Amino acid sequence: MIDESLKKLQNYIEKENYKGYDPYDALKSPLFNLPFFRTNKLLRFGTQQLVKRLPFSIRPFLFVPKGYNPVTLGLSIQAYTYLYIAEPKLKNQYLKKIDFLVNELKKLIPIGFSGACWGYDFDWEARNAKIQAYKPTVVATGIITNALFLAHQITGHVESSKLVESAALFVVNDLRRSYKKNTFCFSYSPFDNQKVFNASLKGARLLIQAYSINKDSNYKKLAKQAISFVISEQKEDGSWAYSLANGGGWIDNYHTGYVLDCIDEFQKITQDFSYSYNIKKGYNFYVNNFINEKGAPKFYHNNSYPVDCTAASQTILTTIRFGDLAIAKNVASYLIDNLQKSNGSFKFRKFKNYTITTSFMRWSDAWMFAAFSNLKKNLI
Repeated sequence: MIDESLKKLQNYIEKENYKGYDPYDALKSPLFNLPFFRTNKLLRFGTQQLVKRLPFSIRPFLFVPKGYNPVTLGLSIQAYTYLYIAEPKLKNQYLKKIDFLVNELKKLIPIGFSGACWGYDFDWEARNAKIQAYKPTVVATGIITNALFLAHQITGHVESSKLVESAALFVVNDLRRSYKKNTFCFSYSPFDNQKVFNASLKGARLLIQAYSINKDSNYKKLAKQAISFVISEQKEDGSWAYSLANGGGWIDNYHTGYVLDCIDEFQKITQDFSYSYNIKKGYNFYVNNFINEKGAPKFYHNNSYPVDCTAASQTILTTIRFGDLAIAKNVASYLIDNLQKSNGSFKFRKFKNYTITTSFMRWSDAWMFAAFSNLKKNLI
């Protein structure tokens, strides 16, 4: 069942040439090029949220084009890297696909920064920030470089390792830092001072992955300082809030999964087990609070709905990382039965009484592609 689902999804993504809609792409509408619409934050944020939440898509009516998102390319590299192991007879085909996507990513690197970095292909109006299309964030960059590092590790892809090393310079030189004693939190982007835990840890993970390539001890030191900051903010029950911002205290699935994955990656690369207790405590909270009794992945720790594709994909990736393959299989089966369309793509979110059926290339399909490919790799 998983093989068939994965193949349909892969065919869909490749047929669409990795392009598609995104939950947050409403501002790509030509309407928002007009002076009033271009500058009114309330209107921009409100429209973005409304278009994201509608159970049907109005993007064609707003003339929103399908986008070519760098994160989609990165997650597809991650998927092909897993399939390189899972389907060894096809590994040359997967290497060619990885080569193509790496070259495409190089074209999407914005100028004016210290190293390779990436943003989204749309203007993004967040609660506490405004980020223009292609302006880099450590989140987008960290997701992409994690895929590139895997491609380097597993296939020996040289260009991928060079991009990881280049991106480390972006983290070190372009991101801001908020200090607490001898620890600090990396900013979300070069343009803000947000203290977002999973974002900072993506910077730390990137540095430790670069360290594993070039053995720059400063990267190891900086990564440990950033991780120590986030560790100090872990709650008694093992959880982490999203950020230290006012209104940032919610606890959700995929951001918690990112935190756990990044700390564990540091531990595996450095063999520094200082945070083993924190990881164990955090993972116990994760598996006990983000999967309901039906095997459905939960978005929030205290609510069974919505079932969300990025959160679901992260549940598969995180439970595989920590050896809970049975949980990952159950989650995948639930997703196939409840969210996959006949064309292979995945619906955005399932609520108790309705489902948002729009398929989003980055949010739904690319994350599912990476998660299901990893699951296939681990089931062989």
